[in-house]
Amino acid sequence: MMIMPRSNRPRRTPGAAAAGRTARSKWARPAPEFDLERTRAGIPHHESAVDGEWSVRRITASNAAKEYRCPGCGQVIPPGIAHLVAWQEDSLLGRQTAVEDRRHWHERCWRSRPGGRLLR
Repeated sequence: MMIMPRSNRPRRTPGAAAAGRTARSKWARPAPEFDLERTRAGIPHHESAVDGEWSVRRITASNAAKEYRCPGCGQVIPPGIAHLVAWQEDSLLGRQTAVEDRRHWHERCWRSRPGGRLLR
């Protein structure tokens, strides 16, 4: 009777374990710290206002990596400044077009925009 190996993969050589490539090495590292604020900032919330239905997402200062121009005041939002991103949910051209046309706003400009009074 001939004994067959359990798989066709070659056996590991002793040198592979010595090089630090063991199956348990990825579990030996500590898990990265979970940042709840960063996770929560990426979730858009919905606002109903006089000017329509909006999805608004907060961008934290640590996630603000590019320069944007606020449509409310016309000023530049520099990198490293927390702000909002908003897009209209009830756009006539569809949701995909609305998401592509999203704008970055200062929070104060967003709250004081014409037609921005929240409905209750």
